[in-house]
Amino acid sequence: MTSVPLVSVVLPTYDRPDRLRRALESVAAQTYPSIELVVVDDCSPTPLEPVVEGVDLRSLRHVVYLRNEENRGGNATRNRGINACTGEYVAFLDDDDEWKPSKLARQVATFEASDDDVGLVYVGTELRQNGRPVNTVVHTLRGWVTDALLRGESISEYSGVMVRADVFDTVASPDERFPSWSDREWFVRLSLGCAFEACEEPLVVRHLEGDDRVTKNYVTKRDVTYPLFMETFRPLAAERGMERAFEAAMAGKMGRTAVQHGHYTDARRFLLRSLRLDPTDLEAYLFLATALGGRYTYAPARRGRQLLHRVVGL
Repeated sequence: MTSVPLVSVVLPTYDRPDRLRRALESVAAQTYPSIELVVVDDCSPTPLEPVVEGVDLRSLRHVVYLRNEENRGGNATRNRGINACTGEYVAFLDDDDEWKPSKLARQVATFEASDDDVGLVYVGTELRQNGRPVNTVVHTLRGWVTDALLRGESISEYSGVMVRADVFDTVASPDERFPSWSDREWFVRLSLGCAFEACEEPLVVRHLEGDDRVTKNYVTKRDVTYPLFMETFRPLAAERGMERAFEAAMAGKMGRTAVQHGHYTDARRFLLRSLRLDPTDLEAYLFLATALGGRYTYAPARRGRQLLHRVVGL
């Protein structure tokens, strides 16, 4: 056991005992033999320590339970967990996601088979609704991916990534100012200091029930996250000669999010800006077309897209 690298798992949580239990059970079910679990409760109305104690975690090397004295938000809670980690690798799990049993083992094996410049390994995601798989999302970005991320391409979210603990020696922890896109913000900074590697398997399970994920707060994303993200990374994009592509990609992302949350006027504004900057983005034209008629065009288009995903797995 002493020769097996220790993986620290950071699990921030707030007032979701049933989902937390499911996430904890998926950590306990990992086939990887050397795991340290750090659960950080962001001042839930009722402390969640009894939930943690009620799950059989004896397969893990070490379990730490921390509780914030006041509600501090996702990244502050995540960073407190990072500071308590002692493992060679650090993985993250949101409390409303779960892992398939081989997730950590596959990521460690990928690290062990990779070059020394790889500092982050990520996996794909299986989306489930009412317990049934509805889609999978698997990305394939590898290597030094800063430009791709600035162009709006994706890798994963927190629950899908594992990093070498020594990346924190050169790259700061997630920025606590970001109420959303905090994973994307951190990944861009990480990409400047290390290469990324992918496991092309959907080893994270994301449950789509409910609308309480922080990332679904559209108004906050529009008024806080988007301006802050642009301010933070526009100079980097300009330095790399891709400011126009960066601005087009981020406006496009906001337009798509606005459509999905019923803010059709905003959607048209963002998507038109994106297309002025990059008239080659075919998907932006499709979202703009669905936004033109508001809910009368978006709802049928959404149902058609969901049906297409179920039928052909796109």
